Amino acid sequence: MVRLPGRSAPRPPRTSGHPRAPHSPRRRAHDPGDSRSGVLRSAVTGRSVAGQVFLLHVVIVLLLVVSAVVAQVLQVRHDTDVEAGNRSLAVAQTFANAPGTAEALRSPDPTAVLQPRAEAVRVATGVDFVVVMDTQGVRYTHPKTDRIGKKFVGTIAPALAGRTVTEHITGTIGPLVQVVVPVRDPGGKVVGLVSAGITTAHVGGTADQQLPLLLAAAAAALALATAGTALVSRRLLRQTHGLGPYEMTRMYEHHDAVLHAVREGVLIVGGDGRLLLANDEAQRLLDLPADAERRHVLELGLDDETAGLLASGRVATDEVHLVKDRLLAINQRPTDLRGGPAGSVTTLRDSTELRALSGRAEVARERLDMLYDAGVGIGTSLDVTRTAEELASLAVPRFADFATVDLFDAVLGGEEPRPGTALRRTACAGVREDAPLYPAGARIRFVPTSPQARALTTGQSVVVERLREAPGWRAQDLERTDQVLDYGIHSLITVPLRAGSLVLGLVNFWRAEKPQPFDAEEVSLAEELVTRAAVSIDNARRYTREHSMAVTLQRSLLPRSLPEQGALEIAYRYLPAQAGVGGDWFDVLPLSGARVALVVGDVVGHGLHAAATMGRLRTAVHNFSALDLPPDELLGLLDELVGRLDQDETGAAGGAVVTGATCLYAIYDPVSRRCTVARAGHPPPALVRPDGAVEFPDVPVGPPLGLGGLPFETAELELAEGSRLVLYTDGLVEDRERDIDEGLALLGDALRRGPDASPEETCRAVLDRLPARPSDDVALIVARTRVLGGDRVAQWQVPSDPAAVAKVRSSVTRRLADWGLEELAFTTELILSELVTNAIRYGRGPIGVRLLRDRTLICEVSDRSTTSPHLRYAASTDEGGRGLFLVAQLAERWGTRYTPHGKVIWAEQPLP
Repeated sequence: MVRLPGRSAPRPPRTSGHPRAPHSPRRRAHDPGDSRSGVLRSAVTGRSVAGQVFLLHVVIVLLLVVSAVVAQVLQVRHDTDVEAGNRSLAVAQTFANAPGTAEALRSPDPTAVLQPRAEAVRVATGVDFVVVMDTQGVRYTHPKTDRIGKKFVGTIAPALAGRTVTEHITGTIGPLVQVVVPVRDPGGKVVGLVSAGITTAHVGGTADQQLPLLLAAAAAALALATAGTALVSRRLLRQTHGLGPYEMTRMYEHHDAVLHAVREGVLIVGGDGRLLLANDEAQRLLDLPADAERRHVLELGLDDETAGLLASGRVATDEVHLVKDRLLAINQRPTDLRGGPAGSVTTLRDSTELRALSGRAEVARERLDMLYDAGVGIGTSLDVTRTAEELASLAVPRFADFATVDLFDAVLGGEEPRPGTALRRTACAGVREDAPLYPAGARIRFVPTSPQARALTTGQSVVVERLREAPGWRAQDLERTDQVLDYGIHSLITVPLRAGSLVLGLVNFWRAEKPQPFDAEEVSLAEELVTRAAVSIDNARRYTREHSMAVTLQRSLLPRSLPEQGALEIAYRYLPAQAGVGGDWFDVLPLSGARVALVVGDVVGHGLHAAATMGRLRTAVHNFSALDLPPDELLGLLDELVGRLDQDETGAAGGAVVTGATCLYAIYDPVSRRCTVARAGHPPPALVRPDGAVEFPDVPVGPPLGLGGLPFETAELELAEGSRLVLYTDGLVEDRERDIDEGLALLGDALRRGPDASPEETCRAVLDRLPARPSDDVALIVARTRVLGGDRVAQWQVPSDPAAVAKVRSSVTRRLADWGLEELAFTTELILSELVTNAIRYGRGPIGVRLLRDRTLICEVSDRSTTSPHLRYAASTDEGGRGLFLVAQLAERWGTRYTPHGKVIWAEQPLP
């Protein structure tokens, strides 16, 4: 057993293992009074341990007192500065924002108004001064009137910029804190400055009250330390009295047993580098020779790094050294820090098994981190290709050196996969970009012997530890596989992408940099990673399918081509939103009398419901426009329809209501050049005059459709020939980054850039100002007006006399001859005869007849009656009732429209 140097030799064994009781007559001869006085003297003089403890207590108490006093002074100073700043800031801001301060600064004599107020505030608040100045720093107020009109001493530039300035300065009245704040007018402009300040001497005052308390506490602490030291000294003397060499030897033996029993090596090296002590665990860990003690540590056969550390005596904390086949954690401290002998003490701890466990725990943690990142980073978008790329990027290089994702083409289109078809390489990622694997976009049909084909067939992962020894894989493409092997790729895991019972494709993990092949644990990790990604890819596939269905539905509901009409030259655009299918729509509807209706509507929201609702509203507008109603009446009927739809669908379980639907309806008459417009919660139209001037007509805005309760109003615009009417949805002028006013300004600027532009060029100019994928749907119609001139319009007034019908027929025949339409004279005479005769017989005068030569020949008969004729089939015995039937047979279309003064019955015939 190694003995501590300088230890007493063991005594002969005793009959009892207990320490011997002190019974020395010499010790009993001491007088108790002398003992107590000696204890106190030794404690005070510091020659004993208790005395040293007492002196330490005194030093600690004094340090605490000094620290407390310094801290108190600093705290009081800090609190004084903070209080002074806060009080000055409150006074300055209150005065600056007080009613009348800004007005007084603009008055002829600001001092007369502000000086009394400032002095009153200074007295009331206890600050030392309240100074009001102009933006040049010239004072209007001051407690000392002789300083009014002079420059303010301090920093004002930040306050002129609208910020608050706080300064600590030493003025004529001592150290003070002053604050400068701006005075703003109602428009936010800085028109003056207000400064308030207070000396720090007027704030605080608690230090003098607390200092005696601190000193009293210090005195009490010193008294307690003295009494405690005396008590501890007497107790130590009493407890160690009679402890002889034998008992001390027993104590050292116990220490020695503990030293050699611990599972940690202990070395003591002297100042000369010689080993003084090594316990049993140190002997085992370092494999020291039997005569190691008293030898220099450089002669113990240790490796250079470990021997150098022991010889240097430097401080070391948990340094890991490889000693033979062990990893040792070494801690080393010098022994002469507190006056001890020169040298160092070193502890050794075997961390070989711990390091192996830590390595496995680190690998497990890294894999958990990767799975967590997969849950967060894969599936950030509902795009199949993007999701596959996220999976491949996550796996490289944390799990594999290369990763590829192969999906069935049907999956990329949103459909369910069709087994047996080729796969398309959707994503590739690798530590290098020149790998000879199939590139992204390539169509691949795996041979039956390949690992990928087996994974697709069985639905189970396949691992190929050594690709060079896998003939089934090499049969896929001999030339390419040889290139892959020469490149250094040597191991593969292929995992099927399964979503329920569907196999969407494959994920391949390739290894090249790490020489070890993939193992079973890595296969489990790959399967877990792919399983999480498969859910996101399947969600993206389903979204792609639903989005395609919604887009198809919306496209089928929007007009595919515009109807033929001659009143307007029209161009249009529709841009779907970035978020998906929306509810914007537009229409061009030819009406009777060569008129044309323009419609733009918007259903707020995206998805199938918005598209379906848009289709219902567009169909309703088509049906209502067939009644030839004014815009305000048509919007009223549409509003009632939306309200009924909401009531019906709200009653159904899970029914979705029509929320946020808007519409603008305009009718243009090329004969009168008038355009009647009404809108229900929709943005106003834009009008570009022939000279290039742009305006947004003041069209009364009604509530959105479905709210009800308020009537709709119309605005009538007179448009010169060649004017451009621009209708649009709110996605053109409003988004998350700008409000509608800014959008209207941008639209107006785009329309001004091309005063002579065609509708098609205008559409391009407007949409060039938008992002490629707007945040909301955009529907845009640009219509340039045409005029039906007087040479193509003829009208007559007809007396309420049946004899006047013949004169009308003659006039119409002559006008048709002038137009070169003699072929239509006979049918036109029959139509007009029936319509005029009905107006004379059943209507009220005056009666008017109008012929319009447009794309068709339009005959119109008007009267003041609101009674509409009805087509009926006359019996063989009836003398009348066949007139309208005859008109319906001869005309291509016919109908009735109501005006504020009566009605108009019209009929159209195609031109030859």
